[in-house]
Parts: sequence; structure tokens; C-alpha cells
Amino acid sequence: MAELETEGRLPDPDAAYRSLIEAHRGLPDEDSAALNTRLVLILANHIGDAQVLAAAIALVKKALSQHAVRQT
Repeated sequence: MAELETEGRLPDPDAAYRSLIEAHRGLPDEDSAALNTRLVLILANHIGDAQVLAAAIALVKKALSQHAVRQT
């Protein structure tokens, strides 16, 4: 099993972020959500490792739950 990489690996993370934001520009919420879902599935297929995907999901869920606790 490969290990989940969490360190920044993009040579220009700001450009990657702008690209993601631009992909959503002008889309209705439903289409924006569909774009995210399809992008995640394409990237999950590229990763090709169910355990790495599960680790990524767990990491995001943990971050979201911690964020929700701080909001209350």
C-alpha cells in the first residue's frame, strides 16, 4: 500500500487553486457539486489505491469535525 502524501507537491499551488476556482466560475451549485464529484472520482481512479483514498477521506472528515467544533 502506498502512503497518503499530505505535503505540498504542486510546483505552483496558487495556480492550481486558481484553476480549481476558475473551473467552478459561473456554474450553478448543482453543476459545481457535480464537477467536484467527478473530479474526485477521476483522481481517486488515478491514485488507484483504496486504502490511500480511505485515509484521505478520514483526514478530511477529521478536519471537518474539528472545524465544526471550533465553530460552536
